Amino acid sequence: MQFVDIKNDIAFRKIFGNEQKSAPLISFLNAALELEGDKRVVSVTLSNPNLFPRIAGEKASILDVRATDQAGRKFVVEMQVAEKDGFDKRVQYYLSRDYSMQINRGEDYPLLNPAYFIGILDFEFSKSKHYHTRHLLLDKASNEHLLKDIEFSFVELPKFLLELNELASPIDKWTYFIKHADELTFIPDYANEDEGLKIAFIEADKHNWSKDDLIAYDNASIAEQDERGKITAAERKGKIDTAKELRKLGVASSIIKQATGLYDEEIESL
Repeated sequence: MQFVDIKNDIAFRKIFGNEQKSAPLISFLNAALELEGDKRVVSVTLSNPNLFPRIAGEKASILDVRATDQAGRKFVVEMQVAEKDGFDKRVQYYLSRDYSMQINRGEDYPLLNPAYFIGILDFEFSKSKHYHTRHLLLDKASNEHLLKDIEFSFVELPKFLLELNELASPIDKWTYFIKHADELTFIPDYANEDEGLKIAFIEADKHNWSKDDLIAYDNASIAEQDERGKITAAERKGKIDTAKELRKLGVASSIIKQATGLYDEEIESL
């Protein structure tokens, strides 16, 4: 078996955005939000996964999967491979907008259903040492959870360091799949305990993909590499500009190197 990289946009949509095979998304939602008993998601209806940008200039694929469950609850699941300015404000804006757009002007507020944002991040976002965090609206003094309709959950992949034999919770197992599937050549035994995870592994096997799917997958990987290249180039330009200004001020090369991370020969060539 050869599995795809789940962080790839095409792979992510194929596994989590397939309404004909919704078991993976249902399982992941229950794991990420730690839903149990009658609170568990049982069925979902997907919104159009190929959304247009909500803000001018934004990538159309930035919002990955939106779904509504059997109780009318709204879910936004997003994969982010690179940190961007204003990420925290954007996710709050998106979820608040999805929450408020459930009703039209003049309709009763009790018609609003809870809305949840789940961000799978390939960068560190919070100061928490935990890779999986949930953010609720709590009273500062008593921690009373009175405002329950909006919640954020983040899975920070760089912080996930568990080995295959250390997986315990459902979110441990899902995060291992998302982070390491492309390194595996077999379906781990733990996946057989969860129908959604088992289907996810099967759907992630390249041998089950059509030629067109594989081409789209490769194209998405190239586009992602190009995007990372742009970010790297912008960061490097910023370092060079900083080094030039420091040189003008007569700052020693050793200090410029420490401040920017540039090599000695790069600094001397400015």
